[in-house]
Amino acid sequence: MGEVRELERSREQAPARAQGASDYGLFGPDSVTWRVMSEPVMMISGLRALLLQALHPRSMWGTAQNSELMDPQSAWQRLIRTVDFVRIRTYGTLEEVERVGRRVRTMHAKLEGLDLRTGEVFRIDDPENLLWVHMGEVDSYLDIARRSGIVLSDEEADRFVDEQRRAAQVVGLDPADVPASVAEMREYYAMMRPKIWACREAKEGLRRMLNPPVPRMLTPLKLAAPAVTALAVSTLPRWARRMYGLPGLPTSDLAATLTLQALHRGSRVIPAQLRYSPDARRAQQIMRERAQSHERLEIAS
Repeated sequence: MGEVRELERSREQAPARAQGASDYGLFGPDSVTWRVMSEPVMMISGLRALLLQALHPRSMWGTAQNSELMDPQSAWQRLIRTVDFVRIRTYGTLEEVERVGRRVRTMHAKLEGLDLRTGEVFRIDDPENLLWVHMGEVDSYLDIARRSGIVLSDEEADRFVDEQRRAAQVVGLDPADVPASVAEMREYYAMMRPKIWACREAKEGLRRMLNPPVPRMLTPLKLAAPAVTALAVSTLPRWARRMYGLPGLPTSDLAATLTLQALHRGSRVIPAQLRYSPDARRAQQIMRERAQSHERLEIAS
């Protein structure tokens, strides 16, 4: 995927690469992305993104018509593949990102969906669909991070949105067509709101999240599903909650924010080797080493 390599070379925040330096992939230790995505509380952002993405009817229909969502084994395997894709896209080398990106683009290029309103057949990799799914991720990552207490300045929030355009390119979008700041992201959602609504499949998807189809060996996860799903729902924008037929009250926003902050603070008492995934631990170590290197250079100068 030559375009991803070109984007990597041209990014303004790219880390210096001495001969033999590690390949940090799309982001690296100087990115906001690594700092945000490593925290355990970001698990909630994945569920929020799914709920937000489902409000685009064609995105929801395309997913429902091309996957076995009701089959426990198939649904679980699909979730595992999605999590692995996000992991590699965030922490993998450029070669690894190329590999998973090529696989996803090839798969999407073969799939079609049926618009249940018009009877029109559409491509799953239609740019509008891809951009809606991408922005659902970005908005959810940033919203959960800031509300949970991961400190980000306005400039860092804009940098995060801009960095995610590299992720958009992995699935086949032109970065020039992707919002590059928080303000542009807000304009995008204002433009899209008249086009979106909660179709029957989206509402069914929400009900399934409350009682997810999981393999028998993971049945205990069902016990946590209602509470986790309720939290994810309460973090949605008020207009999105209303589309699902749920109250969009300011008190729900406050309760969700306080819960996220408690989860984030609570996770800090867990030892790092248990709190972070292996990739996140590696990223944390690289970021610490980079910060120490910068401090030594400042002292020396």
